[in-house]
This record gives sequence, structure tokens and C-alpha cells, in this order.
Amino acid sequence: MSEETLALFKTGIPIFTMLTDENRQKILVMLCQVDKMSVSEITEKLALSRPAVSHHLSLLLNAGLLKVTKIGTERYYSNSMGATLTLLKRLTNSLEADIAEHNR
Repeated sequence: MSEETLALFKTGIPIFTMLTDENRQKILVMLCQVDKMSVSEITEKLALSRPAVSHHLSLLLNAGLLKVTKIGTERYYSNSMGATLTLLKRLTNSLEADIAEHNR
């Protein structure tokens, strides 16, 4: 495995860690399907308490997978996956190059 591939894996560890939790996966999928959602709206769709949803949102926000916009007293969350998708594409390309090099 190339140094580039290893470096990309290392860079992706915080993202991969976030994606291990099924509830965070559900939140991300929801927020990829709509423009934005409030904590209340997300809580209505999950079998979790509002504090649990807020905790997951905070983790996803800190990992750079979400962004938040405050409108009045409400906070609206939306996906912010551009950098993550770029990283995953780079990792995939690097792994494919490693495999091609190995098969020569």
C-alpha cells in the first residue's frame, strides 16, 4: 500500500469513526435528502431523545460532516460533505492505483 493511501486513510479516521454509528448514518442520509432540518424535525424521525440527537449532531458538526445555520432561535443542520466526498474519491483512486501497480 502506498504512502499516499496510508495518509488518506489516516486523514479519514475521524470521518470513518463518525460513520460507525447507525444513528449518525441515518442523520446523514436524512440531511442528504433535504435542504436543512432542525433538531426537532430530526428527533421526530428517529427513536432517540432530543439530547441524544443533539449529541450526534454535535459530533457530526465537529467532524465537518454537517453545517449549522441559526434562524431566529432555531438551529438548522444541513450536510457539508463536499470535503469528505473528495477525500473518499481520492482514497478510492489511490487504492485502485495500488491494486493496478500490484497486478503489473
